[in-house]
Amino acid sequence: MKEIALSEKHRELNAKMVPFAGYNMPVSYEGVNIEHETVRKKLGVFDVSHMGEFLISGENALKLIQKISSNDASKLVDGKAQYSCMPNHEGGIVDDLIIYRIDAEKYLLVVNASNIEKDWNWIAQHNTMDATVRDMSDEMSLLAIQGPKAAEAMQSITDVDLENMKFYTFQVDKFADVEKVIISATGYTGSGGFEIYFRNEDAAQVWNAVMEAGKEYGIKPIGLAARDTLRLEMGYSLYGNDINDTTSPIEAGLGWITKFSKDFINSEELKAQKENGPERKLVAFEMDERGIPRQGYDIVDENGKKIGEVTSGTMSPSLEKGIGLGYVPAELAGIGNKISIQIRKKVVSATQVKLPFYKG
Repeated sequence: MKEIALSEKHRELNAKMVPFAGYNMPVSYEGVNIEHETVRKKLGVFDVSHMGEFLISGENALKLIQKISSNDASKLVDGKAQYSCMPNHEGGIVDDLIIYRIDAEKYLLVVNASNIEKDWNWIAQHNTMDATVRDMSDEMSLLAIQGPKAAEAMQSITDVDLENMKFYTFQVDKFADVEKVIISATGYTGSGGFEIYFRNEDAAQVWNAVMEAGKEYGIKPIGLAARDTLRLEMGYSLYGNDINDTTSPIEAGLGWITKFSKDFINSEELKAQKENGPERKLVAFEMDERGIPRQGYDIVDENGKKIGEVTSGTMSPSLEKGIGLGYVPAELAGIGNKISIQIRKKVVSATQVKLPFYKG
């Protein structure tokens, strides 16, 4: 198992550490529900330093990114970020990622921890235009400071105007007395906040400053378990659950990041799928009665016939009911349509709903 820079700090805080994507990671400190509520109402800090970072530079940097990603990165300007995915040749997704434009010839790609090696190999394989690609994953740490109090609390440790930073923009500036920190108005919780990228050697200094600045606002360290319940309440896809090598962005409801104004890997096939309609769709559902849907549980029709599978599911701490995502045949997908979830020996009714589950 790899260790992130702040592993010892998390152990001192009595974090429950678990193996995740090849790293020892803090899954919880006080408990999922407490941590979840802290982010929704105040602010919390996640150490997500296991994520991968690739720097793509040179005069052909954009050309490579346009080839491998589904979104149109030519729309980016300096200081703007974009959510995208990398399609494979079979109609699935290699990974989803965020692309940061530092300047016209320098981009940072942030990828999922479990896919670092796979993504690196995929990008190298398609780098026929000799862009410079550097894997910075082992050099960088990443803190996600999330919650409605994040801007106010962190303003004391940076001169960047956090309150007025627009969603999916970033600045490279001083933060916690550390130079050249990427301060990004992005996140995976739906409660606002920032993602802060810096070098491993500055991790302790940044962590301590963040915790001190947030103390009077009720900041707490938050683990991966609450990160999962928070993202699911927003309906954000998790790679390995809701999207993978066999799910297309069109099926997964990611048509909005799939732009056919340019050519990219498998774009013709995906365009045809969008025009003809996919055979299945990722749907969101709420349980009509008590029951917690879990990944892998069968989705069944009124006759008990399997029509799909739950890809993500939990008991929503905010809604206090079972919620989930899963794929069903396209003709059965629709807001208000009924499905059922096979929870062990019991079949429990559910209703398809519009995302996000949590409306704020």
